[in-house]
Amino acid sequence: MIEIKVPELAESITEGTIAQWLKGVGEQVNQGEYIAELETDKVNVEIIAEHSGVIKEFTKQPGDTVEVGEVIAIIDENGSASTPSAPVEERSEQAQPEQTQPAVEKNEEAQANERLLASPAARKLAREKGIDLHAVQTTDPTGRIRKQDVEGHQTKPAQPAEKPQTANKVETTIDEKPVERIKMSRRRQTIAKRLVESQQTAAMLTTFNEIDMTAVMDVRKRRKDAFFEKHGVKLGFMSFFTKAVIGALKEFPLLNAEIQGDEIIKKNYYDIGVAVSTDDGLVVPVVRDADKLGFAGIEREISTLGMKARDNKLALSDLQGGTFTITNGGVFGSLWSTPILNAPQVGILGMHKIQWRPVAIDQENYENRPMMYIALSYDHRIVDGKEAVSFLVRIKEMLEDPETLLLEG
Repeated sequence: MIEIKVPELAESITEGTIAQWLKGVGEQVNQGEYIAELETDKVNVEIIAEHSGVIKEFTKQPGDTVEVGEVIAIIDENGSASTPSAPVEERSEQAQPEQTQPAVEKNEEAQANERLLASPAARKLAREKGIDLHAVQTTDPTGRIRKQDVEGHQTKPAQPAEKPQTANKVETTIDEKPVERIKMSRRRQTIAKRLVESQQTAAMLTTFNEIDMTAVMDVRKRRKDAFFEKHGVKLGFMSFFTKAVIGALKEFPLLNAEIQGDEIIKKNYYDIGVAVSTDDGLVVPVVRDADKLGFAGIEREISTLGMKARDNKLALSDLQGGTFTITNGGVFGSLWSTPILNAPQVGILGMHKIQWRPVAIDQENYENRPMMYIALSYDHRIVDGKEAVSFLVRIKEMLEDPETLLLEG
């Protein structure tokens, strides 16, 4: 018998939660196949079988907390697969002899689905809905099937079944009123803890300004087609803002620093975090050495990191570090907000929705212009109000005259 143990994850991660089993008891598993998805504080990790055999037993179930090195399953190297089965909740209640051949075919189909390039969330949803992943179309240029692709797939609805009580979701009542108690995921717990700590440990203030986006939108309109043809990636707003942030950080370096004890650590490199919203919560992957990248390089990195985040494929190295963060609530329609610092960073820029508003050109004339409110939250322990306001004004100046982004390097 072979024990499947929780592998070493990272120096800062010692435990996780079993998110789902990708195989079932009695099912054949080959060396190198994914058998489980583990949720940690930062990323989801797929556990790989290091030996071939038949799954004999699960010692842990979805929702259980497990530590590094703990046994979670047993594999019989010399065993033979029984009538193939899916994970426990998906097994048929009755096994009849004449169903043996279809079951084998079903197992072959399941194995073929596993070989497809698909995220764990997509595989799980496909199993729940009885959808053949081969029939699902994806818009992902790499061919990877994502959860939203499965959700959008038209298929015959399954027979209604009684809602199961799961480990993280329980239907109950309060004062005879129906409610659901949902256990917070590890990532959501970590997000909540870090946001509270950030507000309790930093002297956080926020300053605001607004940007006339006319010039940036004009550049994008004129250049987007040629840019895409040359670089194979779309020219978005994030590359403009990232370039402007780096230019402003060079002028106001304390916003690219952090506090360690009674010392200020000024960082002479620019690893810019870009907040990405996922089904499991907000994550902040990092664009490394963003000052050394051109517009295309920045857009390509942001696109890749965003795709990995939505598919739960971010590595710990994608999330560690970061000297300054940019978050864009405008994609959800936010007009005005106060972003919270991503500790131990001392600055975060909030972008918002572009909205056409009448703007005074001079004392007599008005024009409708595409305007965006921007917000800078900063740690007042090392950043003074003058620096913070000047930093935001500098970003405004560069974006309203995009040519300076090239001159600033």
